[in-house]
Amino acid sequence: MGKSKARGNGQGSAIKRGKYWEARVVIGWKPNSDNTKLLPIIKTKCGFKTKKEALAFCPTLKELNGRPTKSPTLEYYWNLYKNGEYQNLSDSKQCADRIAWNKLEKIHHHEIASLTIGDLRNSIQGLTYYPARDVKQVLSHLFKLAGADRWVDKTLPTYIVLPTLEEKERKPFTEEEQKAIWKVYEEGNKWAGAILVMIYTGMMTGEIRRLKPEMVDLENRRIVGVGIKTKVRKKAVIYLAKDIIPILEDALKEGLWYCSKDVFYKHYYQALSQAGCRKLSPYSCRHTTATALTVTEGVAPQTVQKIMRWASTKMLDRYAHPDEESVRNAIEVLNKK
Repeated sequence: MGKSKARGNGQGSAIKRGKYWEARVVIGWKPNSDNTKLLPIIKTKCGFKTKKEALAFCPTLKELNGRPTKSPTLEYYWNLYKNGEYQNLSDSKQCADRIAWNKLEKIHHHEIASLTIGDLRNSIQGLTYYPARDVKQVLSHLFKLAGADRWVDKTLPTYIVLPTLEEKERKPFTEEEQKAIWKVYEEGNKWAGAILVMIYTGMMTGEIRRLKPEMVDLENRRIVGVGIKTKVRKKAVIYLAKDIIPILEDALKEGLWYCSKDVFYKHYYQALSQAGCRKLSPYSCRHTTATALTVTEGVAPQTVQKIMRWASTKMLDRYAHPDEESVRNAIEVLNKK
C-alpha cells in the first residue's frame, strides 16, 4: 500500500493503490470497542489516474457524506417513489404508473446520473400520447427525488417531447342502432342484452364482465360493488331503468356475462354485426348513456354526474356529443317572447 498524501484542515488525502489513486476524507469520528478513544470514519473513492485528480475529488467526497459515491440506479428511485408518494395515488393512477415503469425496463438498472436527454426521449419511442405522457410523469417523479439528492438536474424529463395527441372522438349509438340491438336481443342473443345494459347504465366493459349475482338488487333496481378504476366509481351505486330489468332477470338465470375480455369482445362485435350496427367499441355504450341523458333528455349535469359515477361534471365535455340538430333545437329556446 502506498503512502498517504495528507493535507491540513481535514481537506482529505490521496493514496496510491496499484495503478490508481484513492481519495480519502474523514467524515466523522466514532468510539472504539472499549470506548477509550475515537476512531476516524473514513470515506474513500478509488479509480483516479493521478494524485491530483484524487485530491481534487476530496471536497466532493466530503460533501457526499453519508451518500454513495456512485450514482444510484433509476430503479433505486422507483423503489423510493413506490414506497412514498405512489402510496397516495388512486388505484387507476398506480396502475398507470406501474405500466409506465415497465415500459422503462431497458434503463431500469442504469445509473440515473448517466441518463441523457436522448435516453429519456428514446424511452417513449413508438408510444402514443397517453402512454408516453405516463412515462414522462413517472420519470419526472424519479428525477425530482434524485435531484433532491443532488445527483441530477430534476428538470431533465421536461425535455421529453410527447407525440401528437390524435384522440378520435368516440361516437354514441344512434336511436336506430339501439332499436336494432333490442330486436337482436328479443331474437335470443344474450350478448345484445349486455350491450343494452351497458347503454342504459353507463357500465364499462371491465365492470359488466365481473358482474356477479350478489351485486344485482332487482327489487331496489340497483347494482352495488361492481365499480372499477376510481374510488368514486367503486363506491357508487348503479341505478337501473325499468326497461332493462327483464334483461337482467334473464341474464341472472344464465350466469350473467362473467367471462374473459377476449370472449366478451368476440360476442359483443358479433351481436353488433347481427344488428347491422357500426363497429363501435364498447366504450361507445358509455358515451351513448351520457349523450342521451344530457342532450336528448336534458338531465341536470349534477344528476348525470351521479348516474355516470364521475368525480365531477367536467367529464361531460368528453362524453356527451350533441349533434348539429340538437344544438339548433336548443338555441331556439332563445326565441322572441
